[in-house]
Amino acid sequence: MRDLFVAAVVFGFLPMAFRKPYVGIYLWSWIGYHNPHRLCFGWALNFPWALIIALVTLVALLFSKEPKRIPWTRETSLLLVFMLWILLTTYFAFYADAAWEHYIKFFKIILMTYVTMIAVNTRQRLDGFIWIICISLGFYGIKGGIFTIIHGGVHHVQGPDGTFFGGNNEMALVLAMTIPLLSYLRTQETRGWLRLGLGAAMMLSAIAAIGSQSRGGLLGLVAMGLFLWLKTRNKLMTGLMLVTSVIIIGSIMPQAWYDRMNTIKTYDQDDSSLGRINAWWTAWNVAKIRITGGGMDMFRPDTFQRYAPDPNNVHDVHSIYFEQMGEQGFIGLAMFLTLGVMTWQRCNQIKKLCKKDPERKWAADLAAMIQVSLVGYYTAGTFLGLSYFDLFYHMIAIVVMLWTFVNQPQVSVPVVESKARGRLLPRRFTNKPASGVG
Repeated sequence: MRDLFVAAVVFGFLPMAFRKPYVGIYLWSWIGYHNPHRLCFGWALNFPWALIIALVTLVALLFSKEPKRIPWTRETSLLLVFMLWILLTTYFAFYADAAWEHYIKFFKIILMTYVTMIAVNTRQRLDGFIWIICISLGFYGIKGGIFTIIHGGVHHVQGPDGTFFGGNNEMALVLAMTIPLLSYLRTQETRGWLRLGLGAAMMLSAIAAIGSQSRGGLLGLVAMGLFLWLKTRNKLMTGLMLVTSVIIIGSIMPQAWYDRMNTIKTYDQDDSSLGRINAWWTAWNVAKIRITGGGMDMFRPDTFQRYAPDPNNVHDVHSIYFEQMGEQGFIGLAMFLTLGVMTWQRCNQIKKLCKKDPERKWAADLAAMIQVSLVGYYTAGTFLGLSYFDLFYHMIAIVVMLWTFVNQPQVSVPVVESKARGRLLPRRFTNKPASGVG
């Protein structure tokens, strides 16, 4: 039944994607973030849904009459250079076959990120894109939060097998990045019932992130929650939701969770932490010797035998920073970090331009929430390895699209006389964006 549902949704919307490429982006994002096929048990489980949707979207975009402009900014230019650098490191990788397999996945993510910036060229489409992300990932936040409450936090909350966020650690990071986007949608929403639902989704997602029992996720969630309160408009309501979430978490989580979280203070006595540190030293040693790093998927026993302080303690790197350092070298790490800094600075520029403009305040709200997501990503990412995950690169794309929107020419509103009342009224019309798409 699940297989048929996924097929009905995908093949039902594909004809629309032929006419409207941004619908293909929505569909591709739903498959990529929600991974509904990974919840199936039949033929749909391994069917190439993303490939089919991507091909349809690219063909539709090619024949579309809409302008096809990539918004070239410092962020999109550096992202292209970063992708080419990883191509170079893949050529010189320790494990070429595995590296090329991972690079193809990464190339597809970046390619569709650029396609997204072409097709999603109005505020309405951008909001729709954010809704797709929040629905797709928020599903696991709501489900995981309810699961944690029902079972008293005894079991780990995890994502679907075979996805970027299948593990509990990755699940926590993804939810910490999603909560600020839910907050943005809640700020813009005028329907009371939907605002209430989005607020509940935020709280349940926070509970699910705690229910993952990820120590790195906890640190990211705390940092994200603090910045969320600082950046949001309604600090009272946000504060109440945060306090309520903390009370619920405190009342349901078992002693085993507290014992695990307390090991943060005694990391030098924890086998898992010591394994990560050993992997971090491995990354450092590789980057010192090889300018191109070891290439994707280099953290394997043979690498540890040659570069690790403890060759027998083979452990996943679990850090976006050391993952980039080891696999892409210091140059790749520098570009990865610079992308984040540029995006943060661009958000500051957007907020400065728009926060006092009632017509563009939504852009300032979204830029602030992107910054909150980045705080969660870079904090939790210290102990979690998701440096190639779609959502980070889509955050960059969202900010680039925002920058394009807020810098479009401002058209003055003509004034006409109302014959009925004898006073001047503004003439209402739809203004086209800078991309030329209505």
